[in-house]
Amino acid sequence: MLFFGVAGVFLLLFLVTFLYDRRLVRNGLYLFLALVFLAGGVLVELSSYSEWAASVLLLMLLLTIPLITLVLAGFLIVNGVTMMRREGRRPANLLSLAAGLGIIGIVAVKALANITRWLPLQVAVEAVSDVLAYVSLLFVCFLLYSFVYGRIRHRHDVDFIVVLGSGLIGSRVPPLLASRLDRGRTAFEAEESKGRHPVLVTSGGQGPGEDLPEARAMADYLISHGVPEDRILVEDQSRSTEENLRFSKALMQERRPDYRCLVVTNSFHVMRAARIARGEKVNAQVIGSRTARYFLPSATIREFVAVFLAHRVVNIGVCLLLASTSVVSAL
Repeated sequence: MLFFGVAGVFLLLFLVTFLYDRRLVRNGLYLFLALVFLAGGVLVELSSYSEWAASVLLLMLLLTIPLITLVLAGFLIVNGVTMMRREGRRPANLLSLAAGLGIIGIVAVKALANITRWLPLQVAVEAVSDVLAYVSLLFVCFLLYSFVYGRIRHRHDVDFIVVLGSGLIGSRVPPLLASRLDRGRTAFEAEESKGRHPVLVTSGGQGPGEDLPEARAMADYLISHGVPEDRILVEDQSRSTEENLRFSKALMQERRPDYRCLVVTNSFHVMRAARIARGEKVNAQVIGSRTARYFLPSATIREFVAVFLAHRVVNIGVCLLLASTSVVSAL
């Protein structure tokens, strides 16, 4: 019953913080811990009926972890090669390859430490393993809640639908940005079918290599797909997601101080955009558009790193504490 009790506490925490603000990243931690303790409770309950069945199930779970680790490493390496071929060798496109090689490297070094029994190497591996365990926990929580948040239906009426820019190729809207615009147009049409009259806001300034402000090209794309020009607002000064939301908020407040809006981005960017929207005090929820599958691993890792560093004081502090504790205990 202890496991179920702890699971209930974390589930209650999740529900309270979710109802307070579903954009909180820590909601994912509460949900993950609730599920872990619930699984532990089920396992303990099963053992009261059959210790053999519970032992077999636990053994299977323990054996699955290294198998999943190796499969994941292989998948990330293959995906990284695909990213390089299709998107080029920019650092952001190498994240999945680096993660896959990193997993293989850690496994190899850990095996070497166990074989050689060289104390300095064992201490270093133990410290790195503890830090990676913490980062992996946060990453799993981030993935879990990104999945949950991205599938929540937002039922409130909205006055504006803000589409975040992601870059042009000259003056052309590339597929990644087109998917956002198509998702925004779908949300716009869904609101209209319910008798509402939202306004689409295209948000993005002119960056290097772009022939015109991104928001202008986005507006032209929407107009060419049937959206009336007088139902589009253009925000063409922003250079980052923070500015996208801050400048769009000013436009919306100018027209309707008590506005409510939806923000549209790609699925991998939803959780970070929601966190930024909360920080900028934008009265919005975020929805995602589809993204090419090969693009998701590197993009998701990049988004997680950004969220991790947004809470750098706590996260780096915990990592340093774990590493130092490992070293002290090993010595």
